[in-house]
Amino acid sequence: MAKHPRILVIEDEVRITNFIRRGLSMEGYTVDVAHDGVTGLDMAQANQPDLLVIDWMLPGMDGLEVCRRVRAETNTPIIILTARDSVSDKVQGLDAGADDYMVKPFDLDELSARVRAQLRRLSPSQQDVLTFSDLKLDTGTRQAFRNGRSIELTAKEYDLLELFMHHPRQVLTRDVIFDRVWNYDFGGESNIIEVYVRYLRQKTEENGESRLLHTVRGVGYVLRED
Repeated sequence: MAKHPRILVIEDEVRITNFIRRGLSMEGYTVDVAHDGVTGLDMAQANQPDLLVIDWMLPGMDGLEVCRRVRAETNTPIIILTARDSVSDKVQGLDAGADDYMVKPFDLDELSARVRAQLRRLSPSQQDVLTFSDLKLDTGTRQAFRNGRSIELTAKEYDLLELFMHHPRQVLTRDVIFDRVWNYDFGGESNIIEVYVRYLRQKTEENGESRLLHTVRGVGYVLRED
């Protein structure tokens, strides 16, 4: 599989498309979009993405038909998005060849987790370990290590560290961190990010190791060597 998996999102609502594209791009994926079923099917056949996210209700050709046609040609993982939430609807989607099924409205973190799960299933032998300097993060087991030392992380500490590990040496603003880790605006006066950065520093520097998480005053934070 490519170093940066390519994901095709077929969704006719521009707001949702932009929401998904921004979130998955932040995770390091290459994201293509189509706004109708016919165009989406053409792009799927031409570009051979690593995973597809398909809305059920699409103009031109509905998502289930796109799913059936893609499945007839390839084993590419498919996640169906829909407002339909009955058991019979889910069965219909899975019978059309989908690997997973998410009901709108959905949480971007959950979609990202399901994308990772499908991509791991496609390449089960490939370890998804992020490395920066002497810091390692295993996204499969959600464990962190520094110089071989295991670091115990809470769920939010892990989410924050994973965000930095996906974007080494890139300054992340407070707004980006709020959006990706907490999914809503805490407001300009909140110090929740500072608190969690301090937790991560304490844990990653526990044995006197050099600082990797640095403050960029007035902007945000960056993962970089001294």
